[in-house]
Amino acid sequence: MKTIHLIAAARPNFMKIAPLYHALKKYPEFKTVIIHTGQHYDFNMSQAFIRDLGLPDADVNLGVGSGTHAQQTAGVMVAYENYLMTNSPDWIIVVGDVNSTMACTLAAKKLNFKVAHLEAGLRSFDRTMPEEINRIVTDSLADVLWTPSPDGDENLIQEGIQPSRIKRVGNIMLDSFLMLKAKIDAQKTWEKFNLTPSQYGVVTIHRPSNTDEPNQLKEVVQTLVKLSTKLPLVIPLHPRTQGKLLSFKLMDKLNHAQGIILSEPLGYIEFMGLLQRTRLVVTDSGGLQEETTFMDIPCLTLRKNTERPMTCSQGTNELVSLNDLEAAFESILSGDWKKTAIPELWDGKTAQRVVEDIMKR
Repeated sequence: MKTIHLIAAARPNFMKIAPLYHALKKYPEFKTVIIHTGQHYDFNMSQAFIRDLGLPDADVNLGVGSGTHAQQTAGVMVAYENYLMTNSPDWIIVVGDVNSTMACTLAAKKLNFKVAHLEAGLRSFDRTMPEEINRIVTDSLADVLWTPSPDGDENLIQEGIQPSRIKRVGNIMLDSFLMLKAKIDAQKTWEKFNLTPSQYGVVTIHRPSNTDEPNQLKEVVQTLVKLSTKLPLVIPLHPRTQGKLLSFKLMDKLNHAQGIILSEPLGYIEFMGLLQRTRLVVTDSGGLQEETTFMDIPCLTLRKNTERPMTCSQGTNELVSLNDLEAAFESILSGDWKKTAIPELWDGKTAQRVVEDIMKR
């Protein structure tokens, strides 16, 4: 029996390991061990997603918690190395681009374990983003690189990665969505907020470039308040964003805006139910760019760059500055938005392709 560690730390990680966990469980020759690093320890930021995705409780929780990037990375490396000293897997699968992804890869490779990276090859080409550093380091060390799209393959080859280490498998995030689509379709989250389908927007903001500097966050808040007079906006607050809003004394401005609906973080099914019936999305997230493309929902990404360019070239996503956000928002409301095409292999079968590749190797 082959033992496989599935590493998860943050909400998007659980969405990526869930389909793979369920696919691996069909094969008696694999023993799966879920390692939760504890990077996200808020219930709604991890446990609610675990429940919604049909995952069992983690076999191991490293309990690292929050901290600076260096503190989190070091904490995960030490804790995971200690676990590996007495527990030897045949494969370690890391996903996405959080600090735990890089930290577990470093710890594992120094002990000569095999590592595979799911969602490899994504590049924003912006090294001021901590996630970009995590991607580059992880991809340079991992033995196998499973990519979601052709641009991922091209990025890795340009960095000198041997083609034998690269396998395009598709978009694992959409496996989760399609796996739970019946439950999502039945979830009428908009009713919780007294809204009408297609007559509201969804906003998620959490990146340092939008939240860490007081004046920037103030401008984000002012713009969202203005946009909410044209269309009600639901904002599930990331704990990090909430902390910054309170610290910079901006929370009251959102609370008092008639068209703004603030919410705690939502579970996966509840959030996707809300997303599926929204008119548009404003975000700085990565995964939402993919999900909106798949659902044919207009998406405005408040960033200078994206590691998912196919969502712009083929999908419904567009990068916008804060100055351009209102004009793009109004274009969507007037019906003037581009048509979408779903990229190849974004079909809900990525987990099975991953399992088949593991078996070949």
